[in-house]
Amino acid sequence: MNQAPLKNDLTPSKMLDETAAYIASVQSLDGSIAWFIDGSADPWDHIEAAMGLATRGQIDAAKNAYNFLAEQQLANGGWFVSYEQGKPKDTSRIESNFVAYIATGIWHLYLVTDDKTVLATYWPMVSRAMQLVVSLQGTYGEIYWAIDSETGVQEDALVTGCSSIFHSLGCAIAIADTLQAPSAMLKQTRQKLKTALTAHPDAFDRTWDSKARYSMDWFYPVLTGVLTGPAALAHIDQRWDEFVVDQLGCRCVNDQPWVTVAETCELVMALAVAGDTARGATVFSWIHQFRDDVGAYWTGYVFPDQAIWPEERTTWTAGAVLLAADVLSKRTAGHRLFLQP
Repeated sequence: MNQAPLKNDLTPSKMLDETAAYIASVQSLDGSIAWFIDGSADPWDHIEAAMGLATRGQIDAAKNAYNFLAEQQLANGGWFVSYEQGKPKDTSRIESNFVAYIATGIWHLYLVTDDKTVLATYWPMVSRAMQLVVSLQGTYGEIYWAIDSETGVQEDALVTGCSSIFHSLGCAIAIADTLQAPSAMLKQTRQKLKTALTAHPDAFDRTWDSKARYSMDWFYPVLTGVLTGPAALAHIDQRWDEFVVDQLGCRCVNDQPWVTVAETCELVMALAVAGDTARGATVFSWIHQFRDDVGAYWTGYVFPDQAIWPEERTTWTAGAVLLAADVLSKRTAGHRLFLQP
């Protein structure tokens, strides 16, 4: 672990290119991006890593990642929760947030490339995925979190997952509108979902313990545009001291002395969305102490023990770093991902 954060240059190109190269070194020939070498891949983190590659101009590698998902897409439009060596590993369920995120990845690739053929090529995959997501909308507008392979639809919802789906629906709408494809159902679903997230807290965490102790439940409604304007910044400020550890980053959960690089980077992007880019840049400057010599980033740090944990350099963490760097530097048009839609 580097002992001091970088203060002056938050996003030097050489550093970021090395981080992208690390992701590329883990990517398999079939396009899948595992968490780390010889690990498994899940659809959401696979897409996060692919977006990171795209920010550094590795467009063919990003397309290869999306081609892998196109090949693995199930008949109902979804994906299983994990894959290994190009084949499904955990087939126990399909998670709605994982399924929806493909729209975010493809819209991001379009923003970076300004190539409409990207949208046309991948729209069939995105459309099938979003049809499944729409079918999982509950009574209050929430999106049920998963389909269990044995018991069927799991009728409960997650604030973080539904916030991410809200943003993904916006990306799907943007794709559809750009291609002049029908989007009315997507728009209706998204509006109902926003109502659930802002007016029906009882629709979430009904059958399990509340996830409010997780930082993602705190900042994801801001990152994804559920909350905007002064309300977004007030929401961030309300629990800042609960989650943010000065000079280290963002806790994963409020009752554990563990900061994680990916959550910290997503908080950086949420701050930018809320209009507080300066504070986001300060927080981003802290993460580089968790960078290794090849450009990868350790997943987390237990600060009382001064220990890296787990001892994993995850590709999705690297992807989050690259996305946050792009949001701050505005190097590519992909920086608008969370500013629109």
